[in-house]
Amino acid sequence: MQDKPPADVDIDESLIRRLLVGQARETIPGAASLGLRKVAEGWDSEVWRLGDDYAVRLPRRSASAPLVLHEQAALPAIAARLTPVGVRVPAPVVHGVAGDGYPWAWSVVPWIDGERVLDVDTPRRTPWASTLARALVALHVDAPDDHPVNPFRGVPLAARADAVEGRLDDLLRHGTLDAASASALLRIWRTGVEAAPWDRPPVWIHGDLHPGNLIAHDGVLAGIIDFGDVTAGDPAYDLSVAWLAFDREGRDRFIAAAGSRYDDAAWVRAHAWAVAVALILLAHSDDNPDYFALGRDAAAEVLAAHG
Repeated sequence: MQDKPPADVDIDESLIRRLLVGQARETIPGAASLGLRKVAEGWDSEVWRLGDDYAVRLPRRSASAPLVLHEQAALPAIAARLTPVGVRVPAPVVHGVAGDGYPWAWSVVPWIDGERVLDVDTPRRTPWASTLARALVALHVDAPDDHPVNPFRGVPLAARADAVEGRLDDLLRHGTLDAASASALLRIWRTGVEAAPWDRPPVWIHGDLHPGNLIAHDGVLAGIIDFGDVTAGDPAYDLSVAWLAFDREGRDRFIAAAGSRYDDAAWVRAHAWAVAVALILLAHSDDNPDYFALGRDAAAEVLAAHG
């Protein structure tokens, strides 16, 4: 089990005001005087809402500092592909740089109004399952050679086998999983490892697609956020959201809407990646009950689909 790592820098309102005064005045007139409040703090970044229309996204650890640069480079083109589908992404409107006592790149992005899908009952997600599938089809296009590299996301499943099976053993030993569930999850994982691998050029993937990074508004999917892990590789990593976000009805709609874009082996690998993500959530969410519950529910959906 692991708690959220401590921040390497103190982020407060006065720091953000200085950054806005120095770097956002021309792009967003009056930015420095808009309302400002902290709305989220993850492992990697903090998010502060700026007025009604914007948010400021700042890394809180040196290890995550490159992630904002990846978002700044990748999101404009991704936004252009997903907007016609009706799904917004936080493409930066201000590409902030180090200064005024802050050591890394940072961004001002559009605020996407709505609620975390993590806070939406699972059956209420079904009506927009096909929208998410179409958004991923639009996202999963060939990436350029200089795409951000992530050693953990979108890689062949075999590359993560030791980590996944070790995490499964730990959860069994701590009593988080019972023996029957652990055995079934291990079978699903190993089936994915043995499936035909992705053998085409790497495609863009979100890299951290789960209900905490989806925004719903008035019963529709409004946005996909937190592209810090954006990379390229096997799209099956993103397709694991079929088990992380939906029940059987929603998952069936999601898979049907994806059509022929993905072959059967991709869905087998996606099922296995859902095991891996569920285990991460169960093992590393001691400080966040919402995400522990997501891990528990995702494991249940993975097992239900297996049965």
